Amino acid sequence: MVEAIHTYQVPITQGGRAWTVEAWGEGREDGRWEGWLVFVPADGSPPLATSRETTQSNRQALVYWASGLAPTYLEGAFTRAIARAA
Repeated sequence: MVEAIHTYQVPITQGGRAWTVEAWGEGREDGRWEGWLVFVPADGSPPLATSRETTQSNRQALVYWASGLAPTYLEGAFTRAIARAA
């Protein structure tokens, strides 16, 4: 089941638009968890998402991964999400 793992306090801004950043994850049949990032625009337009950013051994490890991402990583992921949407 897909679930929200973490919401970051600092939004990404680009071109005067603000995007809330969320980490999402889903458990796999083998017990590991995949994680990706979703960028939700404040103006209500459709969100952007990265493809899988990580695979962790369990949900707790995914939460730990998500909680440690630096703003620089989030900015790079935003660039990947934009490219994926194009």
